[in-house]
Amino acid sequence: MKFVCDAGNGKTWFRMETEVEADQESALMQHAVAKHFRLAKDKATASYKPTSTVYIEQNIGLEAHLQRQMPLFLTLRDRDGTGLATAMLPPAGNEIPGFRTIVVGPDNSDPYKDQSEAIQVLGQNFGLALERADCFPYRQT
Repeated sequence: MKFVCDAGNGKTWFRMETEVEADQESALMQHAVAKHFRLAKDKATASYKPTSTVYIEQNIGLEAHLQRQMPLFLTLRDRDGTGLATAMLPPAGNEIPGFRTIVVGPDNSDPYKDQSEAIQVLGQNFGLALERADCFPYRQT
């Protein structure tokens, strides 16, 4: 995982960069982020056009392409490594019309109840408004 930003109160946002990390997040948080990570990776991989026709050189730019094209998959952790929230932001954290930004807690619970300040910090880091009504995909109670 890659450090993204401190969220205050001993909490930190990290970016998941591999399927293994997404699998671990799914297991820890009891939700399907790994499935969404794989789908996004497959879609981004399918859009990759190698710059070389030499077989051994064809995937040289693939990782950079994936980093640019895939949504950002992020996890909020406390000092003990406890998973507090998972977020899926647009590629490169840039506003993209029609992109469905998602932020969920463990077991797809509402993370805004306990983590709203940390979510706000993440939004400020990328210049995005991560409002509950727009980002929490489940019925609000």
